[in-house]
Amino acid sequence: MLSKKCNAVLVGFKDAVPRLSNAKKVVLTGNPTKVRKINYTESEKNKIINEYGLKKDLPIVLAFGGSQGAKAINDSLLGIIENKLNEKYQIMWAAGPKQYEVIKEELNKRNIDVNNVYNMKIVPYIYDMEKIMNVCNLVIARSGAMTITEIANVGKPAIFIPLPNVSQNHQEYNAKVLANIGAAEIIYNNELTDSLLSSSIEKIILHKDRMFKMGEVANSIAIDNVEDKIYNEIVKILNI
Repeated sequence: MLSKKCNAVLVGFKDAVPRLSNAKKVVLTGNPTKVRKINYTESEKNKIINEYGLKKDLPIVLAFGGSQGAKAINDSLLGIIENKLNEKYQIMWAAGPKQYEVIKEELNKRNIDVNNVYNMKIVPYIYDMEKIMNVCNLVIARSGAMTITEIANVGKPAIFIPLPNVSQNHQEYNAKVLANIGAAEIIYNNELTDSLLSSSIEKIILHKDRMFKMGEVANSIAIDNVEDKIYNEIVKILNI
């Protein structure tokens, strides 16, 4: 609605441009985010892995569902714990502050201590996402625009579970930005199970060539100097 009236619309992804055919001007600037690609040394990487209580000899899957968590993702991860499907990989799981307490209770019912889960570290929230995203091997998440941007910036393969029932199904379109170029897999919310999620993880994480290629392709759509591009467009409009 606003695109018809604005002097310019700044978008985060090339795929969004044709969807704004009535706009006066559409500019691909990328989305501003503080998460950047960092090439850690082996010792720096090992220090971060140790900080999070993870193992150095197993691939790391980073799983999160946004600041509040995502019940469907959390339920499937509980299934992975219960059935010990993660023998060949470990999971760093940010469950969300509210969901964390629910998960803690669910694990208690199964006589599992939330602080001592097999090949898994569960926390309510990750405050320095840039660090763990740069050392992990695969990301599992919803597909909000900022998540897509951050994953592209660090160059990681991903498995997306788009949030259903959102405006114009935008999370699925977001996920397809990376899925359509071979950098991500999509599992729909109503299809998500612990066994499907685990097999999807293994199809990526146990095949190093594929994993590396997916990350490389993801990074190919990252946009540099986003803040400068946005600033320059504002200056043009204001004629400063």
